[in-house]
Amino acid sequence: MAKTPHTQASRLSRRLNTGDAVFIGLGSMIGAGIFTALAPAAAAAGAGLLLGLAIAASVAYCNASSSAQLARLYPASGGTYVYAGERLNGFWAWVAGWGFVAGKLASCSAVALTFGYYLAPEYARFLAAGAVIAFTALNFFGIEKTASATKVIVVVVLLSLSAIVALIFVGEPDIGNLSPILGPNGLYGILQSAGIWFFAFAGYSRIATLAEEVEDPETSIPRAIVLGLCITLFVYAVVVVSALLLVGPAALARSDAPLVTALAGAGFQSWQWIIRVGSTFATLGVLLSLMTGISRMLFAMAADQRMPSYLARVHPVHRVPHLAELTVGVILVVVVLLADLRAAIGFSSFTVLLYYAVTNLSAYTLSGQERLYSRNFALLGLLGCLLLAFMLPATAVGIGSAVMLAGIPVYLVQRRRSS
Repeated sequence: MAKTPHTQASRLSRRLNTGDAVFIGLGSMIGAGIFTALAPAAAAAGAGLLLGLAIAASVAYCNASSSAQLARLYPASGGTYVYAGERLNGFWAWVAGWGFVAGKLASCSAVALTFGYYLAPEYARFLAAGAVIAFTALNFFGIEKTASATKVIVVVVLLSLSAIVALIFVGEPDIGNLSPILGPNGLYGILQSAGIWFFAFAGYSRIATLAEEVEDPETSIPRAIVLGLCITLFVYAVVVVSALLLVGPAALARSDAPLVTALAGAGFQSWQWIIRVGSTFATLGVLLSLMTGISRMLFAMAADQRMPSYLARVHPVHRVPHLAELTVGVILVVVVLLADLRAAIGFSSFTVLLYYAVTNLSAYTLSGQERLYSRNFALLGLLGCLLLAFMLPATAVGIGSAVMLAGIPVYLVQRRRSS
């Protein structure tokens, strides 16, 4: 295979090993998903949220297999934006990049505000802005600093969730809470819960967007993507089953803090601080990872003249896209101080599902010699992403569609300028 601009020498510094990549993926997935997705998934599907979790994990695995194959061939910052440009055309690359940046900026602001409201509601906006500023500074000093901070965050979240599960099982679990398995809304409710759960798995894309900063990316990235996804699924399944056995889906659906409800059901109200510690660190982990991923996407798009050229500049010492990182930080500080986008999770899920649909479409074009997995995985991933995207609540679908359509005239303008 001939080398393209994306497969030549890395423009950034390769300082991450496979373990670092796994932790960055886990920092994007474990924790925040279980704190934010459990209640709406229970409301949509009741005990059927377990089937929704399994469906979301299956679609995520198909997406992960497509991402792993493409990352092995094109180990460059930008993830699906790069893959679509190589395997499809510039329009599909723009769709992927636009959807990722728009959806993840909304997610970042939502996560930052969630962190602030968990810690001190009266100062939520200032705490959110402070977290964004701190992580912008941390990312400036190199990707290895980001990876080290993520490891600490992931360990704290895992310890918190482990303590929650242990305390829950001291109570009296009721196996009857796992039925009816189809839930109150049948298949539609299960598929809607799967779309909600998908938000909790989408973080492995962060591994692919950091491809130019991973050592031996052709081997490390596929391993990190699959390993991170499997660990996340195991953790989610254990926590969800534990909570369901103790208090049932109805109680979880009614709660703004379902894991707190589960602990209260076990008689451990005084241990609620574990939830606060875990949720605080979980949101910080996702925020750090999201900011890193967005800056790398802007860097890749700017290098192709699809974003302002200054975003493609690399710091001469730390070898990071520092101006892209600074831009992301400034945008997020303004947004969290002026707007409350905590309701943007559904919109973000819609755009991310379309992003992965493009990933699978790109992977479907791989030849037999280029692929690691059957082409059927890419086809199932493509169909699964589209199905789950349009099973989301109508508001999320409407806003997400409007944002994606708004990107088309922007694409046409930038293409005319570059031609």
